[in-house]
Amino acid sequence: MEVLVELQHRLASTMAARGDWPADSPWVRQAVEDLPRHRFAPDRVWFWDGSGYVPADLTTDPGRWAELVYPGPDEPTITQVTDGLATSSLSCQSIVVDMLDSLMAEPGHRVLELGTGAGWNAALLAARAGAGSVTSVEVDAQLAAMARERLDAVGAGVVVKAGDGIRGCPEGAPYDRLIATYAVDEVPWSWVEQTRPGGRIVTPWGRLGHVALTVAADGRSASGWTQGLATFMPSRGTDQGRSRHEVRGDGPPEAEGPFPRSLLPLRADSGLLFALRATLPDVRITTEADEGITAWLHDGRSSWATLVAAPDERAVAYQGGPRRLADEVDQAWQRWQSAGAPGLYDFGMTRTPYEQYIWSGDKETGPRWETAFR
Repeated sequence: MEVLVELQHRLASTMAARGDWPADSPWVRQAVEDLPRHRFAPDRVWFWDGSGYVPADLTTDPGRWAELVYPGPDEPTITQVTDGLATSSLSCQSIVVDMLDSLMAEPGHRVLELGTGAGWNAALLAARAGAGSVTSVEVDAQLAAMARERLDAVGAGVVVKAGDGIRGCPEGAPYDRLIATYAVDEVPWSWVEQTRPGGRIVTPWGRLGHVALTVAADGRSASGWTQGLATFMPSRGTDQGRSRHEVRGDGPPEAEGPFPRSLLPLRADSGLLFALRATLPDVRITTEADEGITAWLHDGRSSWATLVAAPDERAVAYQGGPRRLADEVDQAWQRWQSAGAPGLYDFGMTRTPYEQYIWSGDKETGPRWETAFR
């Protein structure tokens, strides 16, 4: 389809205009050009119509299908929907490119990918590391089989295995590079054990951003910096809890009072959002701006808060449940400010056999945020 080539070029040009193509990894753009996304897209993809996911098929609506396969740089292509939830996708092209750049893969590196999906990212990795150098693990056996067919069709030489990515792939260890395409709240220690000292691990963390960790010379820890801010699908089987509307219910708030801060940073400050995610890992924050700003907080179980600020007026907090989430956010916000209000790229992560924590500035002496769940 000629339209696919046009859309591929449009997406590439948009990314170039935004400066998305990494100067330090020119191989990435060439690989994306040689292995375009549409070669890995299934014949049915999905889009959200405001109330649920709706299919678009290549055979019956090729134009719509093509537009969904080549959306904007920051939009994914949903390739699987299970029980009404998106469970697999061709990731946003800008994020795929950024994570490949962060991985710093070199020719001949042994690479383990976790979360094969459609197989596109594995093909891009093989274009860099070489045929026979990439192993990819996919928890969904059907997805693994389809990805294997696509990868074989382009001669990628990727070994695709069906299995739980949390375990990694110990029979092929140690790896020079390990990359996950889904979000984890705790980086599995097995990933560190299976990556050689000096090797690199790139993974989405907490459905909010991705980190790049380097395994220490003694293999007993891995540390590194935050690389970007984006939303990722969680690992398959993760309990996503109750929705905001289910937690909130229809009853009146149990508490009402002023919230002492402007709500604008909850929409605009990535450093604050990352710090809140580290401090309150189970609290989900969404915002909306119209004439004023509204922020919704909930813990996926039983506690919620709504923060409302009209233009030129102080914010008001309405809360319910056993926790007072607005108060918790205020306290975590104050802690971030007391630490110097570090920006997104001032944060790093360390994983040891016993703990995982976020730090800013310096991993030994900087402020530290534990990431344990309640």
